[in-house]
Amino acid sequence: MAGTVATVGVVAALAAVTVSLAVVGGAVVEARRVAGVADAAALAAADAASGAVSGSPCERADQVAEVSGLRVDTCEMEGLIATITVGGAYGGIPLDARSRAGPPDATAP
Repeated sequence: MAGTVATVGVVAALAAVTVSLAVVGGAVVEARRVAGVADAAALAAADAASGAVSGSPCERADQVAEVSGLRVDTCEMEGLIATITVGGAYGGIPLDARSRAGPPDATAP
């Protein structure tokens, strides 16, 4: 009987660890997706600012985020450089990512 109780305890502990790791893994994957959407939104905004595509830079960033089911929290333009913060959530955990895009720095080697 003691062996059965110990076995049930070990199986329950392993199940709890497995579920915990699955939740953490899902959050990591979602955080990477949010970062990718922030990159794409910043590139879209920078393209609009440069005239490569039509429309307002922040509207373009909003469109990219909306298609991905996320939201643009901030959209800052400094000349042709766009800085975008995109937000979302995973299982009640708020996630956000910031990305910056624009022409290459003329002073860089």
